[in-house]
Amino acid sequence: MRKLIYGFGVSVDGYVNDRDGRIDWTEPDDELHQYHNDRFRGLEIAVNGRRLYELMAEYWPHVPEDAPPIQREFGELWTRTPKVVFFRTLTEVHWNSTLVSENAVEEVRRIKAEGDGVMEVGGASLASALMPHGLIDEYHLYVSPIVLGGGTPMFPALDQRIGLRLVETRRFETVMLLRYQVD
Repeated sequence: MRKLIYGFGVSVDGYVNDRDGRIDWTEPDDELHQYHNDRFRGLEIAVNGRRLYELMAEYWPHVPEDAPPIQREFGELWTRTPKVVFFRTLTEVHWNSTLVSENAVEEVRRIKAEGDGVMEVGGASLASALMPHGLIDEYHLYVSPIVLGGGTPMFPALDQRIGLRLVETRRFETVMLLRYQVD
């Protein structure tokens, strides 16, 4: 069965964006950017919610030629990696993406069962829908030294606890990675 990872840049107080939806405080340093490139290279599938897909699609397929090589590399990786995008009202997606408007929980369960590699979920709303069903195997928090005081929380209110085990910490120039596996 595929392993599903939910990773996101998060403020110290637990938000993935600020009250205006901005993520400008999550700009990665070169070491972190290379880490994401290497991590993304190992993904079989990325499952995304609409907002994250649209945010990524706005820039990564169109990285300017004069952008740093590390960014151009990520643009190529993002464009060619298979993506499943969940949204009911989108009519089309591009860049090796498949649009799914049916039940995200059942579809992710099916995708996980079809292989044994690594996939990631992108988007707090989509991840929030999957968490109560035990579909996420690892959580990667890239904690930025900022308190936002509001925005979109990385974790929803849950009826049941999710036990985690810390398996890695890593300090980058701009963030601290906390990697947890579900117990």
